[in-house]
Amino acid sequence: MQPSCVNSYPMNLLLRKSDFIGALSSGLCLIHCFATPFLFAAQAHFLECCHTQPIWWSVLDLVFLLISLGAIYNTTKNTTNNWIKIVLWFSWALLLVIVLNEKIEVMEIPEAAIYFPSLSLIFFHVYNSKYCKCKDNVCCVSE
Repeated sequence: MQPSCVNSYPMNLLLRKSDFIGALSSGLCLIHCFATPFLFAAQAHFLECCHTQPIWWSVLDLVFLLISLGAIYNTTKNTTNNWIKIVLWFSWALLLVIVLNEKIEVMEIPEAAIYFPSLSLIFFHVYNSKYCKCKDNVCCVSE
């Protein structure tokens, strides 16, 4: 028994593009995380008064998480490979834990730890878009 697919054009387009959106969001998150130390080191060199990052910069983490959440949700509804669902959700959950830990500082995690789930999300979205799509419009998930 397969769930019914959404037949509206904008929703179908979103389902087909969710891997692209997810990979793009994860890539932008990766660039954001990589650039942060360099941007604020340069800022600290010029401005010695403020050592905290602007609110809008730290909110970007949450924006990327929300976008990738939607992309993963739509991708997992439309993938033909069940293990892709598991690794996408696991990678996103790991990314969420690392980002939230960075915000509330529960434990010390190396900054580089965020690269693994970000790169995993990019890889698995690209892999899914190449190899795990339905051949017709009737299929939404595999048995």
